[in-house]
Amino acid sequence: MDYRVIKENDLFLLTDSSGNIPENHPYGLGLYSKDTRFLSKLDVKINGEEPILLSSDASENYEANIILTNPHMEKEGELVLWRESVEIRRKRFIHDYVLYETITVKNYYPKPVEFDVNVLVDVDFADMFIIRGFQYGEIGNRTGQKVDRQQLSFHYVGADDVDRSTYIQWDRKEKRVDENGEIVFHFQLENGQEESVTMTIRPETGSGSRKEVLPKEEAMSRLKASYAEWEEKTASVRTDHPELQKLVDRGLADIKVLLTDIGHGSFPTAGLPWFGVPFGRDSLIAALQMLAFNPEIAKGTLKTLADKQGTEVNEWRDEQPGKIMHEIRFGELANTNQVPFTPYYGSIDSTPLFLMLLTEYVKWTGDLGIVEELRGNIDAALNWIDQYGDRDEDMFIEYHQESSKGIANQGWKDSGDSVVHRNGDYAKTPIALAEVQGYVYQAKMGIADIFETLGKAEAAKRLREQAQELKVKFHEAFWMEEHGFYAIALDQDKKQVGTITSNPGHILLSGMLEKENEKAVVETLVSPKMFSGYGIRTMGEGEAAYNPMSYHDGSIWPHDNSMILLGMSKAGYTDAASVVMNGLLEAAKGFEYNRLPELFCGYSDSLGKPIKYPVACSPQAWAAGTPLLMVQSLLGLYPDVLKKEITLSPTLLDSMNVLEVNHISIGEGFLSVSVTRNEGGLDVQVTENTTGYQVVSK
Repeated sequence: MDYRVIKENDLFLLTDSSGNIPENHPYGLGLYSKDTRFLSKLDVKINGEEPILLSSDASENYEANIILTNPHMEKEGELVLWRESVEIRRKRFIHDYVLYETITVKNYYPKPVEFDVNVLVDVDFADMFIIRGFQYGEIGNRTGQKVDRQQLSFHYVGADDVDRSTYIQWDRKEKRVDENGEIVFHFQLENGQEESVTMTIRPETGSGSRKEVLPKEEAMSRLKASYAEWEEKTASVRTDHPELQKLVDRGLADIKVLLTDIGHGSFPTAGLPWFGVPFGRDSLIAALQMLAFNPEIAKGTLKTLADKQGTEVNEWRDEQPGKIMHEIRFGELANTNQVPFTPYYGSIDSTPLFLMLLTEYVKWTGDLGIVEELRGNIDAALNWIDQYGDRDEDMFIEYHQESSKGIANQGWKDSGDSVVHRNGDYAKTPIALAEVQGYVYQAKMGIADIFETLGKAEAAKRLREQAQELKVKFHEAFWMEEHGFYAIALDQDKKQVGTITSNPGHILLSGMLEKENEKAVVETLVSPKMFSGYGIRTMGEGEAAYNPMSYHDGSIWPHDNSMILLGMSKAGYTDAASVVMNGLLEAAKGFEYNRLPELFCGYSDSLGKPIKYPVACSPQAWAAGTPLLMVQSLLGLYPDVLKKEITLSPTLLDSMNVLEVNHISIGEGFLSVSVTRNEGGLDVQVTENTTGYQVVSK
């Protein structure tokens, strides 16, 4: 990975592997909060020269550690510093919207040395959309910078009339500092001696009171305590399968670092570096993946998205009443309405996924209180599906871009070339996607169960009737008898978009398919056409638009695979689910920190290693959640607190002998399960059950 990123809540730092932010770097390196870059330059030099990188590590997510050393330095024939005689350690972390960086220097030369450490900084206060080249428009102006004792500050007033500032402080007396952004520290070190300087960098938005900066040790202590609290509230996994163990540990750590709270509870943002903001689809799916590990994340996600639910017909934002947002941005261009992400609603699947997550959350927790709290949001979402989502009253919900600066394809495969006919023609909107109809079916059946529990029998009956009608019509309209598979979509003329893709695999989770059709879908998904050996491709090899290097037309997305394998497991196709899991586990060996990326290329495993996609978010929430659904699938764990029942039907991968999952939150209690392979098969032990519900094996 060519960059290093750390994040805490709504502040993240993106640097090169040396820890620097070179100006005008093509990756848009910087310190960001609320879609604004609060540090656009950060260069650390020794005697004005670039140090040599020795080691760069960001495996802990919340902190980065970098080791550098000096080049050989002479001046007019006189030795200044012998090569590699000074060690330079950079350690940084973020806590409470403050970046802490400690630079420690140590002398390994046998005699005393003296030198300068130069820190060069600047701030452009640029909007994320401008940095990424997506948008240009009216912006504000820098209003100067100021040196005040051991502090340098930069100031800006945006086109939105919002004051933005960056304050940089340090705890060691500087040799000099100037308003152009250079801070120089002088060091005199004996052999073996080390000294350090700690800098804090604090963004400020608005003209309110400035935030107190905690001492470094206290800030780190509080940060570690927050991680310890997270671990205590989250189910834990122990297995003798090393790749799965590493993936689960990494996935939980990545989800933690991606959590943000904007006032309604913690929820997962989509991914770093560019999508650390509230999303609809991405946040909902990541929360769904987390249910067996920490269902509170689902609650925070639901409440956050309910707060931003659509209230009006607004073509600029692709908004309608009851619709769940796609993405929200907080920068200068959004605040001045130069981009429609305030929020933007161009997502056909966020609304049914919102209802899906709600029903699954209630089945895991029994929390009917949230149903009462969000009852207006639930009714509005159901109404949106029937009134606005279904544009032509054919039972299918379709999308069509209204906004001039919106997104054309509004399913999870949202690139412009992702919905394509077998002859290579792009499908024209309005488009009805296969998997979205499955989401609607699952949502309506789940809400019906909740309504029935609440004594609303008539409303439950109506939803079930609608879902059953959708089931019949879906098969008639989407099934391709000649291929034994479902079309990815129907186009504007209600013609099948017949390219073989992964999309219908998501429907396995819904229970909408008849058994013979389920079987056909599963067999296609694990066939050589779709399965590369490392995962299920987004599009089948040999299709007209197939391209293993593409974003959505032949690449492999771990989250896509996770939704499919969970559906396979729930429908009883555990062997097929194991094939998919084994492929992903093998692929994970090829990526840094045992971290599944957002996506990778769809080449066959005959190449011997997975091929990286050129630009992929890392960490990325629904990729991080993928191993968590593997664990749920292996346990065959599907609780339904409404029925006071917990279904458990464990399997193990061939290369596994032990799987223990402890402190799974279900209802008002906890479940712990141990699965061990022995000569007679699998020994399944429920080692803890304080839920009060019966565990049923199927």
